[in-house]
Amino acid sequence: MRKAWLVVAAGVLAASTMLSLYAQGPAKSPACECGKHPPGPPKDRVVEPYAGEPEDLSPYAKFTAPYDLNYVHPNIYTGAERDIAEPKNLTEIRIGFFGPIEHSPEKAFGLRMLHGAQLAVEEANARGGYGGIPFKLMLHNDYDNWQAKTVYGDDRPTDSSIWGSPSDETVKMVYDDLDWAIFGSISSESTHIALRVALKAEIPIVNSASTDPTIPETYIPWYFTDLQDDRVQGLTLARRIFSELGLKRVALLRVNSRYGRFGVIKFRDASRRLGHPVVIEQKFMPGDTDYTRALKIIQSSRADAIVLWTDEIPAANILRQMKAMGMKQRVFGSYRTIGPELLAEAGTAAEGFEAVFPYDPTRNDPKWLDFNARFETRYKEKPEQFASLAYDAMNALLDSICKAGLNRARIHDALADIQEYAGVTGHMIFDPNQKNVAPMFLGTVHNGSVSYRLAPMDKPTAKPTQKSAEGVKPATVPVPYARVGEEGVTYAGPHLQNLPDGVRKVVLFGPHAEVVVRSAEMQALLREDSGRGVEWRLLPVASDQNWGAASTQLVHALMDEHALAILALDRDAAHLSEQLALKAFVPVVALSEDRKLTSTNIPWIFRLPAATKPAAAMKLIEDAEEKSGPNAEKLRDVLASGEPIDGVAFLSTGEPRVK
Repeated sequence: MRKAWLVVAAGVLAASTMLSLYAQGPAKSPACECGKHPPGPPKDRVVEPYAGEPEDLSPYAKFTAPYDLNYVHPNIYTGAERDIAEPKNLTEIRIGFFGPIEHSPEKAFGLRMLHGAQLAVEEANARGGYGGIPFKLMLHNDYDNWQAKTVYGDDRPTDSSIWGSPSDETVKMVYDDLDWAIFGSISSESTHIALRVALKAEIPIVNSASTDPTIPETYIPWYFTDLQDDRVQGLTLARRIFSELGLKRVALLRVNSRYGRFGVIKFRDASRRLGHPVVIEQKFMPGDTDYTRALKIIQSSRADAIVLWTDEIPAANILRQMKAMGMKQRVFGSYRTIGPELLAEAGTAAEGFEAVFPYDPTRNDPKWLDFNARFETRYKEKPEQFASLAYDAMNALLDSICKAGLNRARIHDALADIQEYAGVTGHMIFDPNQKNVAPMFLGTVHNGSVSYRLAPMDKPTAKPTQKSAEGVKPATVPVPYARVGEEGVTYAGPHLQNLPDGVRKVVLFGPHAEVVVRSAEMQALLREDSGRGVEWRLLPVASDQNWGAASTQLVHALMDEHALAILALDRDAAHLSEQLALKAFVPVVALSEDRKLTSTNIPWIFRLPAATKPAAAMKLIEDAEEKSGPNAEKLRDVLASGEPIDGVAFLSTGEPRVK
């Protein structure tokens, strides 16, 4: 299989000799310097904050300052490879290409990435290559050797090594092909593994398609990427959704792969730091086409927006199914969710969809338009993000080889020396980790087309107050970094079903619970209920026993006995009840003076003074149930409504309202 790909590579090289076809390429590019003036090791520099992260989206920024910051200085290679002499009598300058170019669900992406890299190499060879020696791509497929036969077919490796193709193919590129650098891959798993091999073999890896932020954060100096990672994507989306639009309840729907799993992490972090944690996260398997179950769960969570982390076709199917279900939530997506395939597949269901994107593909500058024309002439299709970013990244690598000469460490130096780069996709800014951190663009679908605008992560400027005395600058209104409980506490989970008709059960949890149940006042109340034709049963659980045993009895009462509520008799019982209620979705009426119970934004806790008699608290639960019926969610809503029940009214936080 590998030999077959090398034959293809040779064919590509032969095609590149047709110089007249590429005479319109980047003619102003300087001739290859062939290492006459290598840049030397990168100089130390400090770039703060890391990845351009705004202060209000940084961890713990409102509480403390870290004593040290990672990733703000260059990770400089200090080995001896710079001293290796340049080889003589080479007939070609080999660059390893590593991507999913056959037998892979991401084959289409891999081939587009290959085409962008090929065009850059062909144009460089048309300009004379490396001092008259042509560059050549050595193609290696990024396969998974543990894939099922139905996915990969008979022609696949079957050894048991879990490392798969990345380690095998990287070793081949380094020691068999004798490549000067490696280009790829799309999969972050494969790129991570290849980077470990590169650490030992000391060879640069240039990437244009993997967004996993943990790859450059390995402190391995051999990595370079021109694509903004998931950190920049997630923070940009969070800024748009929470700060600009003011949305508060956001759900995540992602593919269950490393791309989706790692992609949403930084968005989740940012949403929490802005005071609006993600309401719910749903996932689906690669290849799934029916998303209605996940969408129904999201719909029941009362989310007012959904963020998708997937590809264009799944995103289009999700939007169509949302429209069919009558869902009106605003929808946002990662950079792989937007493009012509989304528009074609989703149709009118894509209206209003927004997604981040690494550049503006609709701009009209000559450099971009000229590249589009050359690419379409060569490959009979327009270049999308995988092709365009690969073209820019490969040109950055080829320029670095020409500056550094044929020495892998010096090629790394030249790549690390790039602080800004003007590619066909636009202006790029590289941090000390050799990754592009330029602001992203936001694409919005309207009337069947996508418009793009620059979308910085910066915190919005606070609005000025009314003008103060003449000559004095108006003060600014401080923007809070989070809002906790200011709009009340509500339950926003899935709607709960009514409990079966029959006996209403309430857990009585606290010290000497059995004694309280047998008390004259409590028994009188239960007899009164029975006389009215309503049967209530108390399930006593003593708190003055081993807490493990008490917890087990509580779980049994809630999950197996289907108790409607918990009556907690003291502070300690109330705190444990609150934690269980959060999982079991049942109201807790607590007899305690501890206001911390109602300060945590848990919608199931309702506090009464510690002096309240248990029978009176039980009567309050019964009277609220008369309005709600045997439904824990509706019972909670009645208690939180603010309407007086037996002379007691609660705030939405669960605190008793002071008259």
